[in-house]
Amino acid sequence: MTVTKAPFGTMPDGRDVFEFTIENDNGMKVSVLSLGATLRSIILPDKNGNEQDILLGFDTVADYLEKSSYQGAAVGPCANRIGGGKFVIDEQTFDVIKNETDQNGNGVTCLHSGGEFSFEVWQSIIADSDSVEFCYTSPDGLNGFPGEMKVQIVYKLGQNNDLHISYKAVCDRKTPINLTNHAYFNLAGYASGNILSHVLQLNCSQITPVDAFSIPTGELMSVAGTAFDFTEPKQIGKDINNDEEQLKLTGGYDHNFVIDAADGTLQKCAYVYAENSGIVMNVYTTMPGVQFYAGNFLKGETGKSGTPMEHRSGFCLETQYYPDSPNKPSFPNCIFDAGQEFISETVYTFETMAD
Repeated sequence: MTVTKAPFGTMPDGRDVFEFTIENDNGMKVSVLSLGATLRSIILPDKNGNEQDILLGFDTVADYLEKSSYQGAAVGPCANRIGGGKFVIDEQTFDVIKNETDQNGNGVTCLHSGGEFSFEVWQSIIADSDSVEFCYTSPDGLNGFPGEMKVQIVYKLGQNNDLHISYKAVCDRKTPINLTNHAYFNLAGYASGNILSHVLQLNCSQITPVDAFSIPTGELMSVAGTAFDFTEPKQIGKDINNDEEQLKLTGGYDHNFVIDAADGTLQKCAYVYAENSGIVMNVYTTMPGVQFYAGNFLKGETGKSGTPMEHRSGFCLETQYYPDSPNKPSFPNCIFDAGQEFISETVYTFETMAD
């Protein structure tokens, strides 16, 4: 196992950004940036022995700042959406940034806390021969969120092609905490086209259906008999264009799936397979939900090596508390007391299947 550190570029204010690359003895390589604690690349051999980088991303700091739709970024302090850009804690209302707008340009929802964690430069160290640690302190009141929050994210690569992302956070005020990573995967390689032929299985028999602003209604909906049923493996594209209201509201899959076996310990929530590369990914998490997003809003922004990120050329599996949990008492609680530690882990495992 080796970890190397190299300059990646500079921020507009002159701060340096570094790229860390972890490589195991199988030739699998994972690189992470200090900008946004961003997972920039995962490289491993396909069934023909050719190296494939299976993450969408960019080649420069400027592109990550100007073009990113959170490719590979750490997200927080509260991932996903908060309806109306507000929530109440102990009878006090907090108005947070509304960075998603309606057709008239009026702010309506808070998405990914305004991108705070995703576009900051994190303190970074090589923690061990197999891991890199990133730390960041979020100031009290930034984007409307209460409390000073100290955050640590560790990326660790195992010899069995297992990538572990471990999260810790603690705040000095009562506040919502919901951390995730927003990697866009294409298991055939980032330049291989759309992901509709990928086979996906989700160990989730319910979703949290949404309204026109992608805010959960508060209900749980069974996936049985719907396009959202991935309880058995099927191609992502098989039902994505079905005439179902939930698909039409979000332009395809962009929903929180409720993990059936979630109990706070590591549980398998997803299996994905790309036949043309032979690459398989399994996802395990301690979190209760996973956002399956099929890249519906990718519009051709130029990414790595000049490759456009076209419509549905990548998918996300964002492990999380349910969206809008601060406003939904029936959802798993994401409000943490002052001094109470948030801890979670997500693991991605990879293997390559021969024909």
